[in-house]
Amino acid sequence: MTPAPDAAVDVVVIGSGHNGLVAACYLARAGLSVEVVESDDVLGGAVSTVERWPGVRVDRGSSAHVIVRHSGIVEELDLASHGLRYLDCDPWGFAPAPRPGDDGPDGRPLVFSVDLDATCASITDACGPEDAAAYRTFVEVWGPRSRAVANSFGARPSPGSLVRSFWPVGAPSGGRPRTPGGEIAVDFLGSGDALLDRWFTSERLKAALAWFGAQSGPPMSEPGTAAMVAWVALLHDIPPGHPVGGSGGLTAALRRRLEADGSQVVLGDGAARLLVEDDGSGPRAVGVETTSGRRVHAAAVLAACHIQVTRQLAGDAAPPALATADPPLGNGFGLVVRALTDAPPQYPGASEDESLQGLQLLCTDRADLAAAHGDWGAGRLPRVPVPLAMCFSASDDTLAPEGRHVVTIWGQWYPYALADGSDWDTLADAEAARLVAAVDRYAPGFANSVQRLYVQTPLELERELSLPRGNVMHVEMGLASMFGFRPTPALSGYRVPGLAGLYLAGASTHPGGGVSGNSGRSAARLLLADRRPAARLRAAGVRGIRRGVRRIRSA
Repeated sequence: MTPAPDAAVDVVVIGSGHNGLVAACYLARAGLSVEVVESDDVLGGAVSTVERWPGVRVDRGSSAHVIVRHSGIVEELDLASHGLRYLDCDPWGFAPAPRPGDDGPDGRPLVFSVDLDATCASITDACGPEDAAAYRTFVEVWGPRSRAVANSFGARPSPGSLVRSFWPVGAPSGGRPRTPGGEIAVDFLGSGDALLDRWFTSERLKAALAWFGAQSGPPMSEPGTAAMVAWVALLHDIPPGHPVGGSGGLTAALRRRLEADGSQVVLGDGAARLLVEDDGSGPRAVGVETTSGRRVHAAAVLAACHIQVTRQLAGDAAPPALATADPPLGNGFGLVVRALTDAPPQYPGASEDESLQGLQLLCTDRADLAAAHGDWGAGRLPRVPVPLAMCFSASDDTLAPEGRHVVTIWGQWYPYALADGSDWDTLADAEAARLVAAVDRYAPGFANSVQRLYVQTPLELERELSLPRGNVMHVEMGLASMFGFRPTPALSGYRVPGLAGLYLAGASTHPGGGVSGNSGRSAARLLLADRRPAARLRAAGVRGIRRGVRRIRSA
């Protein structure tokens, strides 16, 4: 195939993940010409869907979209007009009855619906009226706080923006004082486990909420994880969603939006190196050279890829802030099993409408989470795998033929590098079987329904999705790597000090991993703001020339 010719655009975006595409769409909407370059032949990075088996569409990364539905991005870019249709995950969470032999009350499942009354009724049946009442108050108290977190995710992580986001939470409102600031600080800086212990008594309820919160990465025993648990308060307003046709429906709609505004995505020809020039005022990024040797010249470059990749692309031109960037990547994150089955999971005491619409939180005791994280920290496989399952083919018939289903099983805290030196390619099938068996313990008969498996070990996630060490969040999501510390303090503002014209976005930057689009939008806004002084100077120059012409004509 003949390589495309060199090009000149206003902005070149590196990476077609959802943050890169979001940034490109905002820039193109503002009238700039944009080209997105992507090394993969598949659009969307970890927000993508492929035909894994004949007639069966399977997500490669994310499946349930949470944060982006609270960001306003879908509405601002009018993605519904470009083919995006979300199916609400309602109920958004399901926690099964205790397994045979486990301690527990009457064996009723927990069903978390958008309807708060229905959720509290389920908690009453499974855990008792005291915890149901406490949950209702929890949602009332943490709803405004979680909205403040969502607002902080949508802004640059400067001290001023954080104060503006969080100040109303502790300020008096309508003559009625809210929670004292000191208590708020304890809550936000404390652990998710401590927060749950203060509010609830049922271990089953605490385990389900902790497993939801832990999807961000850290265990709920770590400081600063309270807000990750408390995000559930917002799900009673807008639940997670699954795009019709798979997770890649979001990035496909973004591409259509981008093309409608006159810009483009080029797949299979990613950036090989950053083009840097020094115009006398210092080094500036002026485009990229792709793997085919094509050059895309631009006034600015927006790198929506892993921070390590950005550093490599800059090479010797990387300024100290980038050359020395070494944020914590961790030792892997999780293992994913994609199963083709002839039936969805069937949980005793629950209908498919209750159990299959959202996240199947298959954990009834936080001790299992603590043990899995402890094994991960020691470089071992979890002695007791803890699964989270999803089966969106139950509500979306575009994913699999009739009589077939796609079940995603997520097992968290699987080490990328194992302490005993074991090879993941050798272990993959056995670990997949253990995760399938872990689901079967709650949904008897599930293992017999499995026909095909596709296994994404931490090593395979690195290979397939270009995620170093298999970390789907790029950089660890602990308190020391968030807000103004992400990916490093020097790089936290979406710019690269010492290299003008280069902007950063993606999971490596604030607010981190997950499907949100916030970093793409924030980086695009910053880039546009930086262009305005130059645009004003150019406009002033044109006006001056016109005035001079008028004077000459009138002379």
